[in-house]
Amino acid sequence: MIDRIYRLYCHWRNYGSAAVGQLIMRKLSGQNQPSSDVMQFYGDMNVSQILRARFPSLAPLRAYSLSGAHIRRVNIVTDSINNGSLYAGVGTAIIFAAFLAEKLNAQIRIITRTERSKPENLEHLLSTYGMELKNEVIFKFAAFYDQNYQLDIFQDDIFLTTSWWTTAATLPSVPAANIIYLLQEDERIFYPFGDERLQCESILRNRDIRFLINTKILFEHLAQSGLDNIAEKGTWFEPSFPSQVFHPRKIDRQGKRRFFFYARPNNVRNLFYLGIEVIEQAIRRHVLDMESWDIYLVGRDIPDITFCGDYKPKQYENMTWAEYADLAGTVDLGLILMYSPHPSYPPLDLVASGAVVVTNRFANKTDLSGYSPNLICADLETDALVDALRQGVNVATDAIEREKNFQKNTLLSDWHESFAGALKQFAGGA
Repeated sequence: MIDRIYRLYCHWRNYGSAAVGQLIMRKLSGQNQPSSDVMQFYGDMNVSQILRARFPSLAPLRAYSLSGAHIRRVNIVTDSINNGSLYAGVGTAIIFAAFLAEKLNAQIRIITRTERSKPENLEHLLSTYGMELKNEVIFKFAAFYDQNYQLDIFQDDIFLTTSWWTTAATLPSVPAANIIYLLQEDERIFYPFGDERLQCESILRNRDIRFLINTKILFEHLAQSGLDNIAEKGTWFEPSFPSQVFHPRKIDRQGKRRFFFYARPNNVRNLFYLGIEVIEQAIRRHVLDMESWDIYLVGRDIPDITFCGDYKPKQYENMTWAEYADLAGTVDLGLILMYSPHPSYPPLDLVASGAVVVTNRFANKTDLSGYSPNLICADLETDALVDALRQGVNVATDAIEREKNFQKNTLLSDWHESFAGALKQFAGGA
């Protein structure tokens, strides 16, 4: 609540009383997204004000330089590390930053742009993975809508950015050579062809920053799509799934198996609506026998759903990392869609935990069985996905084949191994 009041105050200070009134009226009318015609809400403004209002998250970090002796710092620039945000992507950034800080005997500073950090969330992540930090972590709230905060920066500070917009906000304030952009998706696909996509691609084409790419598949896709700068100045890693976190759990199933669907309707690349259509058809075609299966929808902003007239699935949102890992270890079969070249974490989380997973093909992401034979890829079409679920049911209910496939997993289980090459490349010249 305090952050919301402060955000409203900053909005008033930046744009004036009329803009605040328009903002309140827009909220009361249920229009949560700002109009692309910013003039409708802010009236007469100059070009700089219009751009700031339309692209608020690109506001540069407000920084000033210091010199002198100090402990070196690895800065993470991200939106939030709070509930609902501290999942695989941000978690990966924290783990890499922890190893980089350890190698450089540096201190971690977490700079968030949309929410104040809750240190207990960081502690939960580190304890889940059995990690400890040598130096105290600094938390700084650098809200994109605030023009009053200040960040001190030393010449040898390293900045680990976690998206194109946090990279764009960091570039005006920090030497490009000090930035490592942790890229975990082809972020161009977030947008239709327009200003945002163009700005995103301009960051992806930057030749002065270094890139750390999540998975070889994504690295190859980006390089093949014309981003030769990433091929030249970037490196890739394969994520790890430590067995103390991701492993099969023994539970009392009470005669029913568990079906997992990654349900995020507001993350359009997860194809929520195709997914529920596939589940509906799988039930109707008796691929999923509801006398034998329970359906779990796991994600965010999940609407109330009834399948085939009367079946209500179980819904889980805003889980802690440990809760999510515990649930993953009880899943038998999953359907996880990702309309992008990245494999996505949840399919890998689940197969690392003993489940069978159906996911989709996209570009060079055609076959993921190299990670695990329990990972089945299908074309993005309802019938093809239902057929893949039929195959998945057969494997998931065959204890011998499922276990044999599980033993053939090639997923890494040690983050030190995952980041060994990147640490050598980035820490050596940092």
